[in-house]
Amino acid sequence: MELYDGALDVKAIFGRWLDENHQSNYGAYIPFIGIIREEGGIEALSFDIYEPILRAWFEGWEARAVERGAIVKFAHAIGDVPVHTSSYISAVFSPQRRVALELIDLFVEDFKANAPIWKYDVIGGKRIYAEDRSTPMAGAGVLGE
Repeated sequence: MELYDGALDVKAIFGRWLDENHQSNYGAYIPFIGIIREEGGIEALSFDIYEPILRAWFEGWEARAVERGAIVKFAHAIGDVPVHTSSYISAVFSPQRRVALELIDLFVEDFKANAPIWKYDVIGGKRIYAEDRSTPMAGAGVLGE
């Protein structure tokens, strides 16, 4: 798990991941890159992260990947990320392509649904909570009386 201020340097991060694993005998390497789209007048997206829960979530995924003989990696931006740049990258390294393809799909979908990351639109230099594109996290609501 890697967190960076601002837009991600995708080439540098992926290159390092490749270098770290080039002799690990993995037959499949499946990356996913999330790019900020220009829509609705946004200049950027901005992200807040609750790192302790994110770290625990990711450690669970690392364990799931190891059970299948694979490893999972991801990086995410904190703060503002301009349109046409990356806020999120992940990858699965695996001995078999089927395992890598299955895990990357499950990982990205679970990340979207359960990672403690709050997204804001940046319009006219102001951060506006992107409620319509946010997924509620289980257990993250206001406590009952």
